[in-house]
Amino acid sequence: MKIWQKENTATSALIEQFAVGNDRNFDMLLAKYDIRGSLAHTAMLCEVGLLTTDEYAIIQKELETILIEIQENKFSISSECEDIHSQIEWMLTQRIGEAGKKIHSGRSRNDQVAVDIKLYLKDELSDIKSKVFELFDLLIALSNTHAHTLMPGYTHLQVAMPSSFGLWFGAYAEALTDDMDMLLTAYKITDKNPLGSGAGYGSSFPLNREMTTILLGFSDMHYNSIYAQMSRGKTEKFVASSLATVAATLSKLSMDACLYNSQNFGFIKFPDTLTTGSSIMPHKKNPDVFELIRAKCNRIQAVPNELTLLINNLPSGYHRDMQLTKEILFPAIESLKASLDMAILMLQHVDVQQDILANEKYKYIFTVEKLNDLVNSGIPFRDAYKQVAEEVATAIFTYEADKLSHTHEGSIGNLCNDKIVARMNTYRF
Repeated sequence: MKIWQKENTATSALIEQFAVGNDRNFDMLLAKYDIRGSLAHTAMLCEVGLLTTDEYAIIQKELETILIEIQENKFSISSECEDIHSQIEWMLTQRIGEAGKKIHSGRSRNDQVAVDIKLYLKDELSDIKSKVFELFDLLIALSNTHAHTLMPGYTHLQVAMPSSFGLWFGAYAEALTDDMDMLLTAYKITDKNPLGSGAGYGSSFPLNREMTTILLGFSDMHYNSIYAQMSRGKTEKFVASSLATVAATLSKLSMDACLYNSQNFGFIKFPDTLTTGSSIMPHKKNPDVFELIRAKCNRIQAVPNELTLLINNLPSGYHRDMQLTKEILFPAIESLKASLDMAILMLQHVDVQQDILANEKYKYIFTVEKLNDLVNSGIPFRDAYKQVAEEVATAIFTYEADKLSHTHEGSIGNLCNDKIVARMNTYRF
C-alpha cells in the first residue's frame, strides 16, 4: 500500500508495474539528494512553526542516519514503495513514528523530485566540468609540446597545406572553451530552487522559500510556481544540449584519432595495452576505445532531440511523461563521463610521429608556400599561382621544406594557446 493511498482503493499490479517502470533504479541516483531536500524542507517547517523543535531534532537525526546508509550502500527501494520519496518517508515513519508523517507538509512529489533532479544535475555538471578541464589541460600541454611537429593539413580529405600537431591538439582545446559556455549556461538554468512550488500551484502554508534556497545551495529560485513545474523537462533539455556539445567535440576528435592511427596515415600511435586485436588477423591493433567514444558521443548528441519529442506537446502542469526524462538523460551523463575519462587516458599515451612531411606523397603540400614566396618577391598573386600550377602539372615542382618557418603565423598558424587558456580560466561555477 502506498503511503499516500486512500482507503478502499488500490491500483492493479499490472498498472503499478507499468507506471513505475525503471524508475526505482534511476531514483537510487537521487537518494542522497532527496535526503538533502528533506533536511532543508524540515528545517524550514520548524522555522515557520509546522514542526516542533523536538520533532525537527528527531527527523533530522534519522534523515542523517539514512544518508549514512545510502553512502555505505546499505539502502534500497522496496518493491512496496514506488519511488525514492515514498521510501524515505516510509522509513522515517517506521522508525520515528508520527513525526515522520509530517515532513510532506507544504510539499508535493512534483517539487520534491524537481529539486532532487536539479541537485543531481548540478553535481553532475560540476563533475563533467572538472573532466573537461582535465582534458583541456592535457590538450594544451600536447599542443605546446608538439608546436613545431609538422603534419599534413587536409581539406576534402585531400592533402592541403602544412599544419602542426600543436595546431591540431590546440584546436580541440579551443573547442572545449565553447563547450564550456554551454555547460555554464546549463548550470545557471539548473541552479534555481523549485522547492515550495508544490504541485505547481504553491501552498497556503507560510513557507520560507528563501531559507530552503540558501540551505540547498541554489543561487536563485523559480518564483512562479507554475513555471517551477514547467521547468521539468526544459532543464533536462538544456543540460542534454550542453552534453551534446562536449560529445560533438569528442566524437570529431575520436574520428581524427581513428583516421590518423590507421596505416594509411600513420600520424599517431598508441601502446598495445590501449588497443585491441583481431580474432583472425594477427597484425591488427584496433583503436576500439576511440571508435566507442565516437559511437557513444554520437548517441549523446541525439538526446536533446529525444527529450524534445518527449515534452514538446505537453501543456503546463505536471504530467507523468516527465518520469521518462531520467532514463533518457541519466545514462547519457554516465556515458559522457566515461568517454571523457577514456579520451584523457588515450591521449596521455599518444605517440606523435616525426618527419611525416618528408614522405614523397606530401611534396605538393608546399605549393602555397612557394606561391607566397613568389608573391613576396614581387610577382602578382595570379601570375604566381599559374606558375606554381604549371610546375605541378609538369611534375617539376620542388620546394625546400626546411625553408618553412615553424613560428611564422602564415605558415602553420599561430597557436595562441595563452589566449585560449586565459579564456578557459574565466569559466568557474
